[in-house]
Amino acid sequence: MTEQLSKLSCRDFAMALASKQAVPGGGGAAALVGALAAALCSMVGNFTTGKKRYAEVETDIQRMLVDADELREKLLDLVDADAIAFEPLSCAYAIPKEDPQRTTILETATQNACKAPLEMMQVCAQIIDLLDEMGKKGSRMLLSDVACGAYLAVAAMQSAAINVFVNTKPFRSSGWAIAAEADAKALLDVYPERGNLVARKIFDQLKR
Repeated sequence: MTEQLSKLSCRDFAMALASKQAVPGGGGAAALVGALAAALCSMVGNFTTGKKRYAEVETDIQRMLVDADELREKLLDLVDADAIAFEPLSCAYAIPKEDPQRTTILETATQNACKAPLEMMQVCAQIIDLLDEMGKKGSRMLLSDVACGAYLAVAAMQSAAINVFVNTKPFRSSGWAIAAEADAKALLDVYPERGNLVARKIFDQLKR
């Protein structure tokens, strides 16, 4: 990979995603969607900060803005990290099956390929927590954006999880794979439900 996928325009990224090339793929798309969720959280905070009506939560809003910006940048970096990790994995699968080193090389490359999507899941969990707080403290005029962010964060986490499990499956008895799946499952047990609840509460308010 010679170019940073995260530097592409929206149109060019979508074209690259649609094309017959290995990256970006589902992992990169998941990271980008997560970054959009964080961006929506920031937008709500930016429309809230400085308003007299929300003076009591100004310190919290400022903290959330810093956190959301950092998380957005982490996920954009993970778009590229996911693509970089795929190249050695692709090369490992191309090694002839009779090569005695193939399994070891493939497992190492697979283990490395799991790191980016697992980190995406962890970052998305933090974004869901932020959106939950922003929904309670941010501008009431932008609750729909909080809900959109929550749905995007959930989708990003679940999409990243698929990319963890597709990699761990061939090595499920290995210690690193067991640990990676346990971490992923722990996040999935809590955060999709939490994120969807944040969005549903807002959706229900708007439908009344």
